[in-house]
Amino acid sequence: MAPRIEQLVEERLQRRPGGLEGVAARLAAEVNRICHRSDRIQSSGDVQHWAMALVRHRVDKCLTYYEMGSRRGRVELHSNLSAIVYRHVAPKESYLSFQGRYALIEDFMQIFYIEVLNAFRREHQLPATYTPRTQLELAEYMAFSEQYAKRRITLPGRHSQQLIVLRAQSFSRRQPAETSVDMGLVSDGAKSEEAETYARSSLVQEVRDKLKTDAYDPGAAVMRDRVIATLVDYFKAQNQTDCIDYLVLKLEDCSAAEIDEILGLSPRQRDYLQQRFKYHVEKFAQQHEWALVHQWLGANLEDSLGMTPEEWQGFLASLPVDHRRLIDLKRQTDGADQGDEDTLARCLGWTSKKVHRTWSQVLKQAWDYRNQSRRDGDKS
Repeated sequence: MAPRIEQLVEERLQRRPGGLEGVAARLAAEVNRICHRSDRIQSSGDVQHWAMALVRHRVDKCLTYYEMGSRRGRVELHSNLSAIVYRHVAPKESYLSFQGRYALIEDFMQIFYIEVLNAFRREHQLPATYTPRTQLELAEYMAFSEQYAKRRITLPGRHSQQLIVLRAQSFSRRQPAETSVDMGLVSDGAKSEEAETYARSSLVQEVRDKLKTDAYDPGAAVMRDRVIATLVDYFKAQNQTDCIDYLVLKLEDCSAAEIDEILGLSPRQRDYLQQRFKYHVEKFAQQHEWALVHQWLGANLEDSLGMTPEEWQGFLASLPVDHRRLIDLKRQTDGADQGDEDTLARCLGWTSKKVHRTWSQVLKQAWDYRNQSRRDGDKS
């Protein structure tokens, strides 16, 4: 398997990078270990197929960091892991400024990086003095860091959580208690437009509400600003500049009449703009940046798309077998980029387009199921 890994790397880079032999040997050993320990893979009847899918996935992750370079790769890794833990590094009751939470994240990440390096040495049977030397070895280590952080740890009650989240929660419990603030006393009541057509979409409404409530929480500003910036970039790419204007006004909680006056719209023009805004926000949240938005809403795949264990089991039972298999594989690949879609397509015997389309359907069904379940619970 190691020679095949070396071949994949050389084909993509069109050269042989330093340290390739050692990296290939470690990746091969890791894939063999995963295949040997996985009951699902062993019972699949096609262990070699799974092994090669894992090889391609691991190589792609490693070379993605390699192509970023050491500086950009470190920034990207640190940004992604910090976004995962920023809700968990401080007690829920605490009220921290952005600077205060940022300082806690930096303290936690330094501790976590030490753990990752020790785990990397231990799992690959490397000496205690080992450190990455070549660009490829550094890329291998950064890919391992991401994978290690996202490992699923089974908890009581058949639930699981990412390892880095559990570490951050333990870190937060060691922090001194902070004075709590009832943010509900600060927030304003909803304006009348919540009853209008576009707001009937549960996903759009939840995104809108989250944008408003996070504005009052400096600790949540880092993720909120990231979502807003990414959404604005999406609108620009789609040539929907009027949707950007509408978003800015909605973030200011302007009423329908105020929006009409500022943008010079008739009620009919505003209705049309609302429908386009709704369409693009749903497309952004369910297709283009589903992982970012769902993580921000606390409803990503690692958190069972925001459902309780009972709701999650009921939702899975309502899905076709191929949709459930897609969810299982999606959890194993720990990602949502194009490389992962290609890996999933090979495992499922689908096209990448079908993977993308089916996953969008699953997300929409999850939102509908979750919100219907909550409405039924409120009625009872």
